[in-house]
Amino acid sequence: MEGKWVSTDRGAHLTGRRKANTAPEVTLRKAVHAAGGRFRLHRKVAKGCTPDFVIPSRGVAVFVDGCFWHGCPEHGRTKPWTGPNAELWAEKMRRNSDRDQRSTSLAQEHGWTVVRVWECSIRDDASAVAVGLLRPRADTALRHA
Repeated sequence: MEGKWVSTDRGAHLTGRRKANTAPEVTLRKAVHAAGGRFRLHRKVAKGCTPDFVIPSRGVAVFVDGCFWHGCPEHGRTKPWTGPNAELWAEKMRRNSDRDQRSTSLAQEHGWTVVRVWECSIRDDASAVAVGLLRPRADTALRHA
């Protein structure tokens, strides 16, 4: 897709958003640590697949997915994109979804249990999410892969 992003006032707050060490990631990592879990940050588990963190003792690869960027069914965007960047936004979200699926598959092919955690579930109860990650095989209710 060829296109050039048009700067808009509505999109100004999105400039410079973090890709790693976001507030939900840090909150979850603190909760995992408080629950006794130990993890490694941004460890490549396969070529083209770097989870937000891994819990090697459990064989768990954790991806923290922002509700907006990854299309949370409860909090993600439901309306069609509008404005000068509409097509670019739609394409970006498709690429995000494709990358999520590819990363999940790659990690699983390399023997990892993949847990994708919505930002909103961390906001609701980070401690409960952390405990779920530390169960012998991560709580499948947390997955959305």
